[in-house]
Amino acid sequence: MGVIETLAGIGMAVGPPLIYADQAYSIVKKKDSSGFSHDVCGVLLIANIIRVFFWLGNRFEIPLLIQSLLLIISQLVLLAICLHYKTPSESSNYAPLSPLPPTSEDPPTRGHAREDSDYINQPPTSMSGSGKSKRPFEFWQWEGYGSYLEFLAALILVLGVLQIILGRWMWYIDALGFVALTIESTLPIPQFISNFKRKSCYGFRSSTLAGWFFGDAYKTVYFFIRGSPIQFKVTAIMTLCWDSAVLGQRIMYGSNPPRETSTQFPSSDPEESRGLRSDGEERQFSIQ
Repeated sequence: MGVIETLAGIGMAVGPPLIYADQAYSIVKKKDSSGFSHDVCGVLLIANIIRVFFWLGNRFEIPLLIQSLLLIISQLVLLAICLHYKTPSESSNYAPLSPLPPTSEDPPTRGHAREDSDYINQPPTSMSGSGKSKRPFEFWQWEGYGSYLEFLAALILVLGVLQIILGRWMWYIDALGFVALTIESTLPIPQFISNFKRKSCYGFRSSTLAGWFFGDAYKTVYFFIRGSPIQFKVTAIMTLCWDSAVLGQRIMYGSNPPRETSTQFPSSDPEESRGLRSDGEERQFSIQ
């Protein structure tokens, strides 16, 4: 029984962070992060940072603490990748981590292929003109990676101060656990909203969805068997329900590119390819 418990603990610690490895690989391979909501990274980062402070007052199992630490690291990396390969159509005022000169292999429309001069000569445009809803303080829609790190550092600082002041009272620790795990239970919601708006699951890996669904089902059983705190059990059930909703979207919408942005993706149809040419090239093609 000890071997089984050890293997279950290892799976609980390293399984969730590994779910996003294939998603990151897919984004880097396509040089395009459209379709994957980087709000998912925000939910996981905020929830797991709070969960670490929850552990300071309620020492739950070590595998769950290791899971939180690994998720923080993995989501920092995934967020950097998402921002680096974000397309201009997703955010017209986004500046990449390190603008790279265009190459023959990279299309000029990718956000990471702009030259430094593009951001010097052209001031950022307003989010309201990009067709996206503007959040208060543009929360989690900032231009650079540094802004996200500054917010997370401020969150850690505030939680550290509160831990010193209120950490002796159990009501605060319990509230911290509910906040952390309630936020984590909303993990699939940003992706659900993104899929619903685009009427497509393009860019969202099936492996990530499978990892969500089976991983959360595994965690739900694990929490009940191991007698984890009630916060873990309730939020695990909530997350599993949202996983099922995203699974339903996958069945309904499929993985084809959304219609309104289909011109951003290469097409195997020669007629469509010809339609994307400039007017001069199209007239020349028709003469031939």
